[in-house]
Amino acid sequence: MPAKRELTMRQIRQMLRLARDGVSAREIGRTLGVARSTIQDNLKRASTAGLAWPLAGDLTDAVLEQRLFAHAGVRCGFRRRAEPDWASLACELKRPGVNLMVLWEEYRAVHPEGYGYSRFCDLFREFERRLSPTMRQDHPAGDKVFVDYSGKKIMIVDRETGVVRDAEIFVAVLGASNYTYAEASWTQTLPDWIEAHVRMFRFFGGVPRLVVPDNLKSGVHRASFYDPEINRSYGMMASHYGVGILPARPRKPRDKAKVEAGVRFAQTYILGRLRRQTFFSLAEANAAITAALERINAHVMRRIGVSRRQLFETVERPVLAPLPDADYQFAEWLLARVSLDYHVEVDGFFYSVPHGLIREQVDVRATTRTIELFHRGLRVAAHQRRYGGRRHGTDPDHMPSAHRRYAEWTPDRFRRWGRSIGPNTEGLVLAILANRPHPEQGFRTCLGVLRLFKDLDPERAELIAARAVAVRALTYKSIASIIANKLERSSRDTEDAIIEHPNLRGPGYFH
Repeated sequence: MPAKRELTMRQIRQMLRLARDGVSAREIGRTLGVARSTIQDNLKRASTAGLAWPLAGDLTDAVLEQRLFAHAGVRCGFRRRAEPDWASLACELKRPGVNLMVLWEEYRAVHPEGYGYSRFCDLFREFERRLSPTMRQDHPAGDKVFVDYSGKKIMIVDRETGVVRDAEIFVAVLGASNYTYAEASWTQTLPDWIEAHVRMFRFFGGVPRLVVPDNLKSGVHRASFYDPEINRSYGMMASHYGVGILPARPRKPRDKAKVEAGVRFAQTYILGRLRRQTFFSLAEANAAITAALERINAHVMRRIGVSRRQLFETVERPVLAPLPDADYQFAEWLLARVSLDYHVEVDGFFYSVPHGLIREQVDVRATTRTIELFHRGLRVAAHQRRYGGRRHGTDPDHMPSAHRRYAEWTPDRFRRWGRSIGPNTEGLVLAILANRPHPEQGFRTCLGVLRLFKDLDPERAELIAARAVAVRALTYKSIASIIANKLERSSRDTEDAIIEHPNLRGPGYFH
């Protein structure tokens, strides 16, 4: 370190110029506002260094300071006392509970005549400044993983059409070891964002304490320094793994300097080295990215002399929290209001809830296979998710009793009922259902016939059914008139009655 000085480089240049003009040390001190002894000491240093006015034009302030105030007899880069391996200390400092005082005590135990604590700290910080020109942040092992998407994309070509589609690059970097994970995904949307986290945790084989994302809309609804609002689905994923979400502060790039450096490194190793390859699927691209990751993590970091993988295996992996028994299954959370038909719409399909919740607000948890609905934290319904077929998924237990009875009516059920009386009644049921644009529109008529025939002798019911089919009397009123006027035994009487009573004619009647 340079010796302590009291003059600026500008004042030293002025001092040398005045001394060249024959001005005494006392007068120079009075002019510069310092003591005569300070001027004498600096003139002595200049004489020892062979410096005199005029100075060379290319002599910068930094070089001038080095020549005047460097320790005499110590070559640059060498120290008077035994030094530790600063790179190994930088690795040790990442371990939980390790600080500079612990490292200094261990150093003095080996080198009793070594540096004092203050000088030891100064030398270590000087080593850290050589690692990075900006302020370094200390990240204990297992504390944070930084995640973001690369601004650069990778091209995927459709083998059949030749259409080129860009894929996003997700990058994650552990704070202590710089151990890096990357993958390609089609979008930055919520499902891809969360699934990338699931695969990232599986790659690490453990879970750090915090995840530090950028303020991506998929992860953070509302960016704020004091109270960022986390996407609920993202928060549920974090809860599954027991990890905290700590978004980087808006417009504070140093909060995520780790991942920014990791993104640049990944772009060089991944996009730079794969730029001449053509990929025809996302799986092919990710296979190539996996191979590039092996090289990234095996690369020896020049300043500290170990690879990311070595640092991860020795320092970071042992302190990661264990993974849960099963991977998180992506689920999107939505808010919905129950409509008057006690159904909730999700992606164009309708799912029932208990009818007592009509007009209530419910939470919807949608996965690729299931739809779950919650009211005030309690699950009130669960359905298999629909992607085709009928647009309504209705649980009979959710219906009012009247609706439930109607829902239990089916063409087969009415046909079985008719068959239980006789073939003519079965034929009547089939004729009624076939006479409607939709079979369901004949259910109420069949139910009415069921009530009319309930108290009749099966033989008479069969005759009534035969006459009704013969004259196409396929409405409730027509069949009720046949019963009331006892017209089932004479076809002529039946036809005359229908002529006298036009209301008895069914919609398909012809004379």
